[in-house]
Amino acid sequence: MVNALHYRVKQPANEHTSKEKPLPRPYRSQYKAQTRNIKEKDLYTLAMDIDDILREVDPTFNSIPDETRDLQSLTRAWVAERSSPELLEWPADGLFERVNERIKQQIEKIEDMTGDMDPKTNFALIVIQTELERYKYLVRSYLRARIAKIDKHTLHYLSSSEPRSRLSPTELAYATRHQALLHNHYLSSFLSSFPPALQNLNDTTGNSSMIETPDLDTAIFIRLLRDTTVEGRGTDEDGDMNCKNGDIVILRWSDAKELVDSGFAEIV
Repeated sequence: MVNALHYRVKQPANEHTSKEKPLPRPYRSQYKAQTRNIKEKDLYTLAMDIDDILREVDPTFNSIPDETRDLQSLTRAWVAERSSPELLEWPADGLFERVNERIKQQIEKIEDMTGDMDPKTNFALIVIQTELERYKYLVRSYLRARIAKIDKHTLHYLSSSEPRSRLSPTELAYATRHQALLHNHYLSSFLSSFPPALQNLNDTTGNSSMIETPDLDTAIFIRLLRDTTVEGRGTDEDGDMNCKNGDIVILRWSDAKELVDSGFAEIV
């Protein structure tokens, strides 16, 4: 069955329930006036902070710098790739080309600043290096997660056009070379002693395929990006549930894949 996990914010305790000594009568009017001014100022600041937060998470808000948008997209792609049981689509909007170019620019900037011994400049250098390491970690971890899936199910991603289209040109060349080396190793080890008809690694005769595929029944968490009906298959029976924008649901990847591909949900 499909289960939704709704997160609720715990309400703070009532401030009036705490026992405090009352202020002396001459200071009460002065205290109330100061409190009123502070509360009005805090409410105004709080409203501005909330507006800024909402604008930052709004994908249609155009004031977000392109660097921040790329970092958010890279982080989402990294989380989704690590959580999904099969290989996801390679970003086709030039995300990694822009990220790699910014990494190169940051490395050149760090090399130019290395010889400056000014304490203020050195502090800025530390900040730039920290940001650079964060970018490099996300890129490395994302690529390692994809390579691990390619190594585990190489024949699956090379067997047909649909899974092959998820690979980048570099990944496709890597997978082809990896499978050729593996097949040559098997031939020199033991396959050469078999009849030629039994030396293939992708045999599908007898209604049984030798190609290992990812487990599409792996459970994952998704966050709904709009109101929709979620359908899922359970152990005892199937079911559906009306979910709202922001709900977090756990279900099989085979049931969540269509929602993720259509943009109705994202993997968390």
